Amino acid sequence: MNPADLWSFLLPQYLLTVAIEAPILLLALSAAHPIPRRLLAGLWLTACTYPVVVLVLPLVFQDSPRWAYLAVAEAFAPLAECAIFSAAFHPGAPTRHKLQDWIAITLANLASFLVGEWLLMHRS
Repeated sequence: MNPADLWSFLLPQYLLTVAIEAPILLLALSAAHPIPRRLLAGLWLTACTYPVVVLVLPLVFQDSPRWAYLAVAEAFAPLAECAIFSAAFHPGAPTRHKLQDWIAITLANLASFLVGEWLLMHRS
């Protein structure tokens, strides 16, 4: 894929990813976070990681098997998002809140990955 194709993919797929992940984060992030913060997380976390997943990693892994790209991209996104969210909102937070948030972020990423794979398999 050339960089122009990657850029054309970025916005529509970002919006789809947010549409999948934001409701999960809204429901699954710790109740210690107010609803506006949970909604912000749905937009902000994906905005932080999605450009790397869509614009950078495909070029880095263009000569590699697809599974290598997927392994790195799908590990990078939730790990980076957990770190970003924790840096912003977890100073002094109880461990149970951190764990719940990390699980929520990971599940949201897994859901968007699975929907993306399903759409890829069923495109006409």
